[in-house]
Amino acid sequence: MAARLMQKAIRCLEIVDNALLSLFRNQFPPPALSLVSIDAGYLNHKPTNAKISIKDILGDGFLWAVPKSRRTVERRLNRKFGYPYYVWKMLVPKSNLLVCNTCGHHHEANFLCPNCYAKVRAETEAMQTEIQNELGLNPVEKEVVVLYEGEKEEKPLEFWEGKRIVEMKKERPAWFSKNLLEKSTVQPSSSEDVKPTELA
Repeated sequence: MAARLMQKAIRCLEIVDNALLSLFRNQFPPPALSLVSIDAGYLNHKPTNAKISIKDILGDGFLWAVPKSRRTVERRLNRKFGYPYYVWKMLVPKSNLLVCNTCGHHHEANFLCPNCYAKVRAETEAMQTEIQNELGLNPVEKEVVVLYEGEKEEKPLEFWEGKRIVEMKKERPAWFSKNLLEKSTVQPSSSEDVKPTELA
């Protein structure tokens, strides 16, 4: 059984050898061939039936993409876990976590609390939706004021003249102070600085 398999393998190699020989026989120019001069004897040369081994053809004609040297242990570990002073891939516990004074959630130092920011973002999107529903695509020629329930009666009607009022159908959140909607780009009427009122 083993001898029969060996004979089949040898026969397959001979078929591949003959196929490569017939394919590459007239494809490769001789080493002495150049663009300046062509040997006349080469033009009259007829290919012979001499057998060429697969090793002779593949040995010099192809460059196999294989590593020429093994990676050291240090390089393998650097690729796997990273480099401590460049890119460190290992999971390291954070030591710069703080507790938010407002909601009590943990957040990273020098960053906003994600829980408080999510509430602010949701309220901002609700205000933008209400403004778009109220004003539509009309050009904004007057000052737009966003009010919550019960805030319009706090000031006389003359104060709201010349302003476009957008009312939110809910109470103002406890964390949303009124001074956040005051303009900060108004030029001061006197030399004194303009400061927001009702600081929370």
